[in-house]
Amino acid sequence: MTSVPPTSPAVTAPPVEPRDLEEAARSALPAEVYDYIATGSGVEETLAANLAAWRELALAPRVLRDVSRVDVSTTVLGTPVSSPVQVAPTGYQRLVHPDGELGMATGAAHAGSLLALSTRATTTFDELAGAAGPWWLQLYVLRDRDLTATVVERAAAAGARALVLTVDTPYVAKKARSTAFPPAEVSPVLVPELRARGDEGVWQDPGVTFADLAWLAEVSGRLPLVVKGVVRGDDARACVDAGADAVWVSNHGGRQLDGAVPTARGLAEVRAALPDDVEVYVDGGIRNGRDVVRALALGATAAFVGRPAVWALATGGAAGVRDLLVTMRADLEETLALCGCASLADVTPDLLRSANPGDWAGAAGGSHSAQR
Repeated sequence: MTSVPPTSPAVTAPPVEPRDLEEAARSALPAEVYDYIATGSGVEETLAANLAAWRELALAPRVLRDVSRVDVSTTVLGTPVSSPVQVAPTGYQRLVHPDGELGMATGAAHAGSLLALSTRATTTFDELAGAAGPWWLQLYVLRDRDLTATVVERAAAAGARALVLTVDTPYVAKKARSTAFPPAEVSPVLVPELRARGDEGVWQDPGVTFADLAWLAEVSGRLPLVVKGVVRGDDARACVDAGADAVWVSNHGGRQLDGAVPTARGLAEVRAALPDDVEVYVDGGIRNGRDVVRALALGATAAFVGRPAVWALATGGAAGVRDLLVTMRADLEETLALCGCASLADVTPDLLRSANPGDWAGAAGGSHSAQR
């Protein structure tokens, strides 16, 4: 089998296994830093369920298809990317590496992937300007709406291609393995006002509603708006009706409501509730190319990785992030070929089987456009 010709020298990097990365990061990082990133909320039911739910879906490969060449390139909201694997927003990245978000952005750019930059970033927009490839801003609507508008306006001026509104965090849930962390000296610095403020105005606003989507679109100059943190079909439909351009299925990596629906299950319901031309993204437990194929078969346009990218940054800086994403792309290419798929458009729900068919509405039938 001959895969897609390499798109960069990084393709020749040795394979990277996310499980090994986590163990290496755990050895390298202070215990409180590792726990802050690794922890889920409550007793970590959702953290474990996110991983397990993908494994409950078996792949049913097709045979006798021409897979001499496999193309995994695609677009997200019109931006070309080398594969459907992108980098999810995670805050406080300078906790794990001196380069912080700058290293993450550089690694993602070198792999041909897109970065979602956290509002709680420890790197400024100006620092990212020369290094980042395409990027989106993950946004919390803060209690100080003027400060929120400042962040959005400066992100748009700095080149953000979309806003990602996180909606599953009206309050920060208690974590299983982390309490008073991160330390006060590691502060968000996207705009100076964030670092200078220590009052409640920088906290998430628990009063945000669907009506605020139109306000954000106006403030941003009509950047595309993605709503992140949705696991229900009715909410997904309401988001699109209120002006969202795309929906991101997420439970915050198991860090918010413990016992929440794992994203692999929420994805099928959200996809079924939306028109085919609305892009749907997913994160939560994505660890390899097989998981990405499962996500695509359930209707995702792209899959985002969070913790694995942080472990890669912690252990290898920008090069580590690049190697992780390139490895996942190569694994995706191989998985597609072995499934009898020459392109992402060939990935359809009938590739999936489950031990509990009733749990996965549409998983083994139905239709959607896997490539949008």
